[in-house]
Amino acid sequence: MSGNGYGVLVGAYYLDGDHAAAEGAIAAGCNFVAGYPITPSTEVVERLASRFPHTNGKFIQMEDEIASSIAIQGAVWGGAKAMTVSSGPGISLMMEHIGLAAMTEVPCVIINVQRGGPSTGLPTLPAQADMMQARWGSHGDYEIIALCPNSPQECFDLVIHAFNLSEQYRVPVLFMMDESVGHMTERVVIPPVEEIKITPRRYTKRPPGEYLPYQPGEDLVPEMTQAGQGHRIHITGLTHDEKGYPVMNAECQQKLVNRLSDKIRKNAGEISLYHEDGIGDADVVVLSYGITSRITMRAIRQARAQGIKVGHLRLVVVWPFPEKYVRRLARRIQAFVVPEINLGQVVLEVERCAGGKCETISLPHAGGAVHNPRTIYDAIVEAAR
Repeated sequence: MSGNGYGVLVGAYYLDGDHAAAEGAIAAGCNFVAGYPITPSTEVVERLASRFPHTNGKFIQMEDEIASSIAIQGAVWGGAKAMTVSSGPGISLMMEHIGLAAMTEVPCVIINVQRGGPSTGLPTLPAQADMMQARWGSHGDYEIIALCPNSPQECFDLVIHAFNLSEQYRVPVLFMMDESVGHMTERVVIPPVEEIKITPRRYTKRPPGEYLPYQPGEDLVPEMTQAGQGHRIHITGLTHDEKGYPVMNAECQQKLVNRLSDKIRKNAGEISLYHEDGIGDADVVVLSYGITSRITMRAIRQARAQGIKVGHLRLVVVWPFPEKYVRRLARRIQAFVVPEINLGQVVLEVERCAGGKCETISLPHAGGAVHNPRTIYDAIVEAAR
C-alpha cells in the first residue's frame, strides 16, 4: 500500500466494509476515535489503531461503550474530528450520550455495524433491527442523521459524507452498516486527497465577550469554538440559553428544542439522499436500504423479465426520511414492497407517508441471514396483480 503526505491511501484496493469505513474516516480528517471491541465492528477500530500512527490520529480503547461515547464529545470540544464504533448492544449503552450530543450540538460520527438481536443475539450474523433505535433511541425530542451503505465503496465514500453532514449541521450522524456489508470484500477506489470534498468546522471569528456558543446563524446552526481559545464555554445537557447556561422554563425549552429539530427538518430535502431505478412508469416500488437493497436488485431483474413494471427506491440517508417523495409516489403507484432484516421498522414510515393511497407490503426477516430473492420476487408479482 502507498500513501500520500496526509496518510490517506490512494488507488484501488480490495477491502471489506469495516476497513473501507476506517479509511473513509481517515480521508475525512478524523483524528480521534474511542471504542470498545464488539463483533462485527471491531475490524474498523483495529485498522484505525494500526493506521493512526501514520496519520497523526489517536485511538483509545475505552473501558466500555459508555466511556467511548462521551470521550469523543470531549475530544470534539478540544478541536478533534471524532468518531466511535460499535454494534447493537454497545449502541444501546451509548444512547444517553447520543441524546447529549444532539442537545449540545456536538458534530461526531457513530458507526453501528448491525447484528442480530435482541441482547447478545447473533454477534456474527446480519440484521437491520437498529433502525428505529437510531432515530428514537434516546429520550426526548431531537433529530439525527443516519446513513446506510450497501457496499465497501460506499462505506468509504459515505463515512466522509457522514463527517461532512455532522460538521454542516452540528449533529451526531449514525452510520448504519450491517454485518454483511461490514464483512464483504470488494474493490474500493480511494481518490487523491485533493478530490475529496471536506466540510470544515465552522469556527467563530468573534472575539471573546461577543461569542455565544449556541447563538444560531440563518441556517439555525451555531458557530463553534474549542477549549483553550479564550472563549467562555458552558456545555450542559440541561435546557440552556444561547450562552449555554441552564434555563429551567418552558419558553427556553420551546425555543431550543424546536431549533434543534428544525435545523434538520427544514433542511431534510437537502440532506436526503436516495437512488432510484425504473420508478418513472412503475406500478410497484421496492423500497430498501443496506445489504437488502442488493438482494432486491436480483428480484427486480427477474420481475422485469416477466414484464412487470417495478421500480427500486434505495435509501442512502434513512433519517431524515424522504417523506415528501414517498407521499408523491404513493399517489400514483399500486404498492410499496419493503424488505428489511427486522420485523418491520422503516416500513412503518412508508405506511405512514403512503397514508392509504397505495398498498404497503412488509417483508420482515428476523435476522441471521439475508432475504431469499424469491421472497421479494413473489411479493412484487402479488403486488402487481
